[in-house]
Amino acid sequence: MIQPSRIGFATTIAVCMVGIIVSLPTFLSKTVYEKLPTALQQTVNLGLELRGGSHIQLEVDLKSVEKERQENVVDEARRQLRQKHIRYKRIIVQQIGGAYRIIVTLQNEKDAEAVEKLLLKIEQELEIKIAGSEVTATLSQGYMAKFEKHIVDESIEVIRHRIDESGTKEPTILRQGRDRIVVQLPGVEDPAEVKRLLGKTALLTFNAVDEELQSVYIKDGEVQTLPTKPGVTFLPNNEYEGGTLYVPVKNQYALTGKSLIDAQVSMDHQTGLPAVSLKFDSMDGRRKIAELSKQYLGKQFAMVLDGRVLSAPRFTTVLNDGNAQITGNFSMEEATQLALLLRAGSLPAPLTVVEERNVGPSLGADSITHGKNATLFAFLFVAAFMIASYGRFGAFSVITLTANIMLLFACLTLLGATLTLPGIAGIALTIGMAVDSNVLIYERIREEIRHGISAIVAITRGYKLAMTTIVDSNLTTIIGAAVLYEFGSGPIRGFAVTLALGSIISLFTTFALTKAIIGIWMGKNRGGKIEI
Repeated sequence: MIQPSRIGFATTIAVCMVGIIVSLPTFLSKTVYEKLPTALQQTVNLGLELRGGSHIQLEVDLKSVEKERQENVVDEARRQLRQKHIRYKRIIVQQIGGAYRIIVTLQNEKDAEAVEKLLLKIEQELEIKIAGSEVTATLSQGYMAKFEKHIVDESIEVIRHRIDESGTKEPTILRQGRDRIVVQLPGVEDPAEVKRLLGKTALLTFNAVDEELQSVYIKDGEVQTLPTKPGVTFLPNNEYEGGTLYVPVKNQYALTGKSLIDAQVSMDHQTGLPAVSLKFDSMDGRRKIAELSKQYLGKQFAMVLDGRVLSAPRFTTVLNDGNAQITGNFSMEEATQLALLLRAGSLPAPLTVVEERNVGPSLGADSITHGKNATLFAFLFVAAFMIASYGRFGAFSVITLTANIMLLFACLTLLGATLTLPGIAGIALTIGMAVDSNVLIYERIREEIRHGISAIVAITRGYKLAMTTIVDSNLTTIIGAAVLYEFGSGPIRGFAVTLALGSIISLFTTFALTKAIIGIWMGKNRGGKIEI
């Protein structure tokens, strides 16, 4: 049967109407768009090359992380060596030939094997060499490759978390090479804004406050010399109205944000005011925060991000369970902001900006214009070919082709996908692919009619016999798009998304919409001849 059922036809029309309603705001002028209801003010997100924006490349300082990891091993080794009464002359982390090594020089070389076992117990991935009374340990190359990948991947997730929670829409964050990260923000024209959103890519640290020195409040415009003391830096605390409070913070940090699992707004049960609850990891972080809270009980401890003190609370109890609460005269907004900065501030390694540039909106506007023209010309040429080749049936294809494009934009809008310049190429390719299915069906119908079969039977057989070929061709296209999406990045993914969506939608318009239109026309033209 070529004629659609009422339910099937109603469903097809409903899907097309929803597609038109959702996609229409993308094609409207800004003046008209702003008059639409809020629920309809949603358009396709434009990529960097279409909208303009900022491009920034960051370098992850993997060497500092390698050194820090080995220094943690050294700190633990010192503690255990003292417990086991193993005497040593020195235990240091030293850079040799571009790699960091742990060097333990013992007073008695008979203790070398015991030290080897001790180091391996602390860190299993060490490669150890013994030469007399000197034990040298390095992290294995295989482990370092995995560790470095983990650090870069974690940095990407933290950056994404910062940007997303800061309200930035559709960032592109990609790994490049061994230690580089590329961040692209459509619509953000100043790279300095990108760095601000990233929190200047700093490492969150927990530092002791030197209570022998007093915090200094400096009013705006006032010139005042801060006290100096070796190993102590005065860092600005949250800005007060009319000035800034500088807190004396010890340079040596005791804990990093890597040990912080979560930070959430809570309520202080004693005062009923907003507070921030912290949760540290169950291994190194929990042990360290317990030791610090015991050592600095009743004293201030600063949480530092971007060279600024986020908060400097006092330890009021020993934190044996890895959970802490920061209390004070916080407003709900201040507590929420502090929790956000603590959650998003836990970068696993320092980052350095190695390249920054912006794509101007004029270049983006030119790209959009050229893309629109290319898509429009593709549509017009295909429409002209279909009408010239298949007459009325070609016109039916043009109607469904229009619906195909509207549904594609509707899907991009609903999925929150970003349209890139290669994505526009994918749309132009989709236009050709959409009518390709109709060409196969129409040619099959022609062949059946040439064999003397009636119009109704010819159309039915045309759809039935061409279906396998059409489904196979679109399925292979979707598989190719899936591979591009999985292994590609940035604009390549944009192309893959539009290509896959276009193939899926063309199957719907071919076997639902076009077939329904032909069925309705044939119902009104019973017994008549068809020209195709």
